[in-house]
Amino acid sequence: MAEILDELSHAALHTAEHTWYMLPLLFIVYLVIEIIEHKAMDRLRAALANKTLGIPAAAALGLFPQCGFSVAAANLYSERLITAGTVAAVFVATSDEAFPILISNPSSVKWFIPMLALKFVYAVIVGFAVNGIFKLTKLDKIKTHEHHRHGSEHTHEGGEHHHCSHCDSNRGILSAAIRRTLAIFLFVFITSFVLHALIGVVGEDKLSAILMTDSVFQPVLSALFGLIPNCAASVITTELFISGALGFGSLAAALCAGAGVGILVLLRVNRSMKQNLSLIGIIYAMSALLGVVIELIM
Repeated sequence: MAEILDELSHAALHTAEHTWYMLPLLFIVYLVIEIIEHKAMDRLRAALANKTLGIPAAAALGLFPQCGFSVAAANLYSERLITAGTVAAVFVATSDEAFPILISNPSSVKWFIPMLALKFVYAVIVGFAVNGIFKLTKLDKIKTHEHHRHGSEHTHEGGEHHHCSHCDSNRGILSAAIRRTLAIFLFVFITSFVLHALIGVVGEDKLSAILMTDSVFQPVLSALFGLIPNCAASVITTELFISGALGFGSLAAALCAGAGVGILVLLRVNRSMKQNLSLIGIIYAMSALLGVVIELIM
């Protein structure tokens, strides 16, 4: 028992030493994000419906570290205002909180630009692939016979508003940035503490075996974990990557498969379960394939 307590206290100290410096960097990142979301959200959402540049625009918008665009894309798709490929591009590009964590950690900041570029390019590829598959299989012809209007509907995740004119009037940009910074920092601290404690108590070798470390099949498992509709998946996989338990390919697989609560919203608002499951299945398969290819190359 004494050994376990020693390991836990060591994990807490180690976690504190490696996370406190993230606070100012996270705040700067989220302040910029809040300004963009408050000032340009309507224009950015409109770009998703552009028939010519819809997929590249979706890939670019999805890169912003929040899942508001994946929620908007799911709703727009249920109204048939955008294609399945466009919503797929948003889902693949979405990374929730992974990018702020990568940027704010000195040991992982070098991977930020490669991951950003990779996700944008692959989101475009997956978007066009989904459109092609849906056209060939006639999945794009399925009629739902019922449309839902979400102009005044608010989608929440863990009590947090996705930005809209009503929500914006209730809080300022600064307070929103502080709230997101503290929430993510706390989550990162807890996640990092649990990982350090596991390594200390369970042992690095056993943990590596469970996570299939150094296995080319690790991305298959990571992509499945990435499908969990919550920002916890992106935070945990990013922390595992920083700790060395996940490879770059596995992180890419998890982040490409993850779309935050966008997947939940899609399942709720789009009445064709065949379309929903096909879309999710294609995203998962292509995300896992990307991760395996990267692991084989690197």
